Amino acid sequence: MDTSLDIQLNYLPKLPQNLGMGIGCIGSGFIMADCHLVAYRQAGFNPVAIASRHRANSQSVADRHGIDKVYDSYQELLQDPTVSILDIAVPPNFQIEIVREAVKHADHIKGILVQKPMAVNYQEAKEIVRLCAEAGIKLAVNQNMRYDQSIRACKSLLDQGVLGRPVFASIDMRAIPHWMPWQKELGWATLRTMSIHHLDAFRFLFGDPDRVYCSVTEDPRNGKDFRHEDGVSLYILEYDNGLRTSSWDDVWTGPSREGAASDIYINWRVEGTEGMAKGSIGWPSYPARTPSTLDYTTVQEGEKWFKPRWDEVWFPDAFVGPMAQLMCAIEEDTTPEISGEDNLKTMALVEACHVSYRERRAVAINEILAT
Repeated sequence: MDTSLDIQLNYLPKLPQNLGMGIGCIGSGFIMADCHLVAYRQAGFNPVAIASRHRANSQSVADRHGIDKVYDSYQELLQDPTVSILDIAVPPNFQIEIVREAVKHADHIKGILVQKPMAVNYQEAKEIVRLCAEAGIKLAVNQNMRYDQSIRACKSLLDQGVLGRPVFASIDMRAIPHWMPWQKELGWATLRTMSIHHLDAFRFLFGDPDRVYCSVTEDPRNGKDFRHEDGVSLYILEYDNGLRTSSWDDVWTGPSREGAASDIYINWRVEGTEGMAKGSIGWPSYPARTPSTLDYTTVQEGEKWFKPRWDEVWFPDAFVGPMAQLMCAIEEDTTPEISGEDNLKTMALVEACHVSYRERRAVAINEILAT
């Protein structure tokens, strides 16, 4: 997408040359059925097999998306020689056991895409990374906010120096997620499920912070039947170069489901020495197709705003990106953009947030990475 500054906003993912790599799908829930497979078919990818806990669910998803092979168990699917990429979409407490079995089939499985969070904690995530590295399997993590079109467009501006040196960035989330049963079982509310997107997006845009300070309070809507600590989550990331980033992840948003009017949105903003960018994330409007937006201004063009727009949306279109970058890494024998090794730093950042609010102090990321 061109602008008057001759800037190319690279908001779409790079696609592999070989679209025919066989994808084996594990899981038949919403993320697989309504996001992954919709996006894969749009991109021309090749899902060849599916398995989940309930064969009837797998068969229904296979019929909907034209997948020929349905297996009774993921163990049977792993033995299928036409599966060269494993796409795992199950709760995080089950991912490691699947990876342990999958690495035994490195003769034909060349890549694995796991969900975020990669595991239930940082140590288990390290084990997943180790297992794949020792098997020679490329591991990628489905941190799909990196492929939200407005976030990638903002990254494009930063990489081309349009905004100058970043000084401050923020995300303001006022949205109510769909709480999953496994979240209630694990006692997880916001940090490991929603905030992990924002923490990873900050890392994608600006690199690794040095420390984080996090404060949380209970979401009163879910306080009775969903025991948790991290409902509304606020955090500040500090960079030793002076940059500060912050997010307000408000899953309460006021009594919008208790009779009051609602005000649901996710907005972001980046301020630099040479310009500013701001945008909205369209995801809270799902299933209505609402593209995310980007507006930016720069001293190079004076006092005016540029407002490029596109038709693509985060859910489901952006789900092409995490699989595409894994396929490209296999094709080119390179490291995936969102590799398991890289994502360990996002996992460490989430862990640091938990330590921070419990101990009421700023936590250096290296404190977690050293464990």
